[in-house]
Amino acid sequence: MRVLVRSVACFLALAVASAAPAASLLDYVGQCVPFARQASGIQIYGDAWTWWSQADGRYDRGRKPKVGSVIVFPKSDRLRLGHVAVVSRIVEKRVLMLTHANWSRLNGKRGHAEQDVTIFDVSPGNDWSTVKVWFRDTDGLGGTVYPVAGFIYGEKPPARELTGRDPDYVASLIDAYVR
Repeated sequence: MRVLVRSVACFLALAVASAAPAASLLDYVGQCVPFARQASGIQIYGDAWTWWSQADGRYDRGRKPKVGSVIVFPKSDRLRLGHVAVVSRIVEKRVLMLTHANWSRLNGKRGHAEQDVTIFDVSPGNDWSTVKVWFRDTDGLGGTVYPVAGFIYGEKPPARELTGRDPDYVASLIDAYVR
């Protein structure tokens, strides 16, 4: 019994230590959901694809992006648990920048936070229902079109580190307009 209690105590100590918050939002390594919650202040839990329905009646939702809002990607073949990210900049009507975690590989590993990542609205109705997202692994928007459930609007100001002074993804903006 003592061995079991000691093992459980060690496991809990490791779990708490590994769940400690990063010194900076951008130092975060992990899943998209805790990152989006921390960056936006929106207190929803569970898989990313469930955020849209969970927000109903708790937070305002819509199709218009706003800085600090969370964009929700539903479940798909490529996103089995969905994905959530926080809008960091509105560049123009069909181009945004997101700050999110666990999208591209950095140094060969997933989970890292990425600041000011370009996203392009490719929906026929200009309503943000389908998008292409900058993918660092290919240094471009890639060919995948992702469905979007919509945007969840928080009640608190987003994290200060949501956007940088000089986004380094300007090439992706050019890529967005080259068809």
